[in-house]
Amino acid sequence: MKALIQRVRRASVEVNGQESGAIDRGLLALVGVEKGDDEARAERLLHRLLHYRVFSDGEGKMNLDLQQVEGGLLLVPQFTLAADTRKGMRPSFSSAAPPAEGERLFHYLLEKARAAWPRVASGAFGADMQVALVNDGPVTFLLES
Repeated sequence: MKALIQRVRRASVEVNGQESGAIDRGLLALVGVEKGDDEARAERLLHRLLHYRVFSDGEGKMNLDLQQVEGGLLLVPQFTLAADTRKGMRPSFSSAAPPAEGERLFHYLLEKARAAWPRVASGAFGADMQVALVNDGPVTFLLES
């Protein structure tokens, strides 16, 4: 699994013109599921999302994690993160998990996240979504599990 995370001051996602999820300070995680991903990888990714130190401490160093700053976590399924872009002028999605498996693992990640942390919001798998954010920094990392 992959997650492109962005430290945000606020972020939201809309599905069909309705807000599906929103957070204030925290992390926006665009999540891609690849072939071979499983529950263990989802749990490892969640651990990293909750404990990755990307928030500044009193000295301005990235030493604090999401839980220490009591931030929100916005999970947005992002099929295109599984694209192979190494060659050609068009992405290949051969490494992406089949849609049913991707949806199952995204929902597994979401369920585990909500059980582990009270400030979790999400987009909708397979939907056309509009994501808005104010990137803080900007700070952006690609996490892989």
